[in-house]
Amino acid sequence: MTEVQGVYATKFKEVIEANSSHKVNIYPFGTLGESVDVMEQAQAGILQFVDQSPGFTGSLIPEAQVFLMPYVLPEKQSEINYFFKNSKVINEDFPKLYAEKDLELLSMFPEGRVHITTQQPFESPEDLDGVKVRVMTSPLLVETYKSFGAVPTPLPWGEVFGALQTKMIQGQENPMFYIESTKMYEVSEVITDIGHNIFTTAVMANKHFYDSLSAEDQALIQQAISEATDYILEYQQGLEEESIAKVKAAKPSITLVSLDEDKRVRFREASAPVKDKFVAMTGESGKAILEQMEVDLKAAIGK
Repeated sequence: MTEVQGVYATKFKEVIEANSSHKVNIYPFGTLGESVDVMEQAQAGILQFVDQSPGFTGSLIPEAQVFLMPYVLPEKQSEINYFFKNSKVINEDFPKLYAEKDLELLSMFPEGRVHITTQQPFESPEDLDGVKVRVMTSPLLVETYKSFGAVPTPLPWGEVFGALQTKMIQGQENPMFYIESTKMYEVSEVITDIGHNIFTTAVMANKHFYDSLSAEDQALIQQAISEATDYILEYQQGLEEESIAKVKAAKPSITLVSLDEDKRVRFREASAPVKDKFVAMTGESGKAILEQMEVDLKAAIGK
């Protein structure tokens, strides 16, 4: 498994099995159903561990949608890595919210800059007028793409390729490595980076399962999580560039665009009200999360 979550899970498995008699079985994304099915299985204890983006847990843990807010996370890799490893909001605040849903939050980590695939080039929100873009089932992501001028269309991941193929939708967003590995470029003509976000994912355990473990086994899990997180951050160095090269080689006609700051500011300004919508959706709890996240991000700048 060469996709980021698969590489992470493989490293986790290696550490657990090298230091105990336990065995870890890995089920790639999509093999146990759609994201909502997987989350239900994790909450019920059918799955002991799960890796899911906050974009798929927005209805379960609305505050987690803070990671989908546009133009909040920095683009510099060292700052991103520092934030995810040292953030109070990730290491102290979010575990309490996940615990309320019978989940033990073990780690959050970045998976790369989000790119948007479309059929036609765009440089402004006006260019996306009427363009249907698939989004995860997150109310905040829907609001974000509305602000970008597009028509946000929540769809299960298993339906996305076919929907692009039949022109039911015209676009979707994902990190570059995932666009390459899932061959989304085959049903797209343009890939655009508007600098709006870094894809975030969360590793969780069923809380009842985790709490039932011995202190020794819990320590081993924490060790495996720590080693896997360090490994995956290093693994991603240069991954976006490698993925771009693979896409270009596989489809020479593809157009790759990175908007400059003069063009990005149009999207940045258009999506500014999304922050207030996040607070309206999540109340005082979400407001506190956002404020702490802003403190944590300020501490990461320059790292």
